[in-house]
Amino acid sequence: MTSTERKRLAAHTECHHPPVAQPHKQALLKRLNRVAGQVRGVAQMIGEDRYCVDVLTQVAAIQSALDAVALQLLEDHTKGCVADAVKANRGDQAITELMTVVRRFAR
Repeated sequence: MTSTERKRLAAHTECHHPPVAQPHKQALLKRLNRVAGQVRGVAQMIGEDRYCVDVLTQVAAIQSALDAVALQLLEDHTKGCVADAVKANRGDQAITELMTVVRRFAR
């Protein structure tokens, strides 16, 4: 086990959740890297005193991209962790946790 893997396992152990294999890991990382680039672009636009509406358009695009990441993670969590918890008779706790997370995204 590499030191990175040990650190990741230790972090998961501390929060009482086992490590999770993300089925869409590469796609999510690609999207997040794109978002990071968009954020840098918005910072540059502000630094260059660009037109507010143009900046706001980019901010909306960033929010949309982050929403897409969140929805994919929610879907994967529901199909994986929540489904497994239901099968193991821990469904009520998993559903409560899921609904807490979903409420964070309700606008």
